[in-house]
Amino acid sequence: MKLIKIFTISFLSLFLSATYAFSSTLDDIVQSGVLKVGTTGDFPGWSFKNPVTDEYEGFDIDVANKLAESMGVKIEFVATDWKNLVSGVVSSKYHMTSSASITAQRAITAGYSDSYYGTGTVAMTLQKNSDSIDSWEKINDSNIKVAVTLGTVFEGEAKKSFPDSKLVAVEAPAREYQEVLSGRADVSLTSKVDALKLVNLYPELSIVNLNEPKNAKLFAILLPRGDQEWINYINHWIADQKNKGFFSQTAEKFGL
Repeated sequence: MKLIKIFTISFLSLFLSATYAFSSTLDDIVQSGVLKVGTTGDFPGWSFKNPVTDEYEGFDIDVANKLAESMGVKIEFVATDWKNLVSGVVSSKYHMTSSASITAQRAITAGYSDSYYGTGTVAMTLQKNSDSIDSWEKINDSNIKVAVTLGTVFEGEAKKSFPDSKLVAVEAPAREYQEVLSGRADVSLTSKVDALKLVNLYPELSIVNLNEPKNAKLFAILLPRGDQEWINYINHWIADQKNKGFFSQTAEKFGL
């Protein structure tokens, strides 16, 4: 009996020690007074670092600022790129990311919040090529060069959708559409919402499958996978802001 009591007490002590030794990201943010958000700054309308103001702007930036305001903390944007987006949150370089497409591969390593926006993939080409490259099927050709940004979901989609095409992968801060503008590629892949912004910035670009985007995907925040307290907090916040209309109003603000 004494041995059972000793074992029970020892087990409880170890359990309580392990429980209280764990510090959630949520606790760290509240104690430090700073929310660190990893963002690429290369997607107009979503996360874009304005070269004139040197400030981040877009839907994702407004979301992060609103979250920091709700938490009563300051915000710090940490520059990253798509290739290192997941590793940055896993290594605690930042507490969360701006939005990223939900994929099974990313979810193996990092956690996700609930989704709060969705879109699909479109192809872009030059206006002067829009008659010859006018469908998704015509892109899958050995004479066509398809540009993507390394680390994005579009890299994998290009390999699956266009096995006969030549893949041109660029590394951030370069962007795939720049390859089309320069003539180094015939087509680039991105999200529909990003493409709509790009054609306004660069009228020489054209969207191939505007009305029939492919590979519908949901956007969410990447978070430390094992920190359920922090994930729960973000999900409760997202549900509350959805109910208040914040996401729909912000999307409308940026024409998304």
